[in-house]
Amino acid sequence: MKFALLASGSKGNCCVIKDEGCELIIDCGTTKRYLNSCFERLSYQYESADALLITHTHKDHVSQLKMFDALPAFACAKLERKDANYVKAYERLKIRDFDVTILPMSHDCDGTIGFVIEGYFGKMVYITDTGYIRKDVMPYIENADYYVFESNHNIEMLMQTARPVFVKQRIINDMGHLCNEDSAYVLSQVIGDKTKEIVLAHISQEGNHRQLAADTLIHQLQRKDLPCNKLSIYAAEQFGIYIGGNKEQ
Repeated sequence: MKFALLASGSKGNCCVIKDEGCELIIDCGTTKRYLNSCFERLSYQYESADALLITHTHKDHVSQLKMFDALPAFACAKLERKDANYVKAYERLKIRDFDVTILPMSHDCDGTIGFVIEGYFGKMVYITDTGYIRKDVMPYIENADYYVFESNHNIEMLMQTARPVFVKQRIINDMGHLCNEDSAYVLSQVIGDKTKEIVLAHISQEGNHRQLAADTLIHQLQRKDLPCNKLSIYAAEQFGIYIGGNKEQ
């Protein structure tokens, strides 16, 4: 399994996943120009993907939905597409050789979901935009090979920003975003012997630092005597292509 994270954050989100000839795209935020430039750099024909998965309908996740009209689209929230396929929490989809499990998230947008994606050569957990992780979700996300997992903000840094109080409250509540500490705690509970790589995602550009998010996770793993030195840990940029997974595929 191999993946390319193209954008991650409040200005846009998109990820491409490949495994044994099967291809999925998760979310389609940011600009058409940026996405096309990424696909060109990767020499990737996005029209060949097997499906488009949508986590939720905030603009930073669906702004280029029309660009992918040729692909089957799957979402829990209502999309501006008549041919969209609607899914439910804990439903298990078969998309060619991928098994995709739908996970309910807690966010201020109806129908926000995450995914467990299993192929021949790996299992990926993709979770962003959630205020917390439900207990009944935890067993589904255990011992994955790869995690793309939200680590949105440092609470102290967020509170020192010039953002309005209501925005800060929106971010830190149970319908908002995972802070570094909560993200690190959940990951320390679920990673296992198979886990190879963790990409911290949807990092706030004002209320966080990439190195701080990574260090918070590393410290939490060290406290639990987990082998963080054997893991690849990367804090994603808002824009910039990150190639993860089995890079030899």
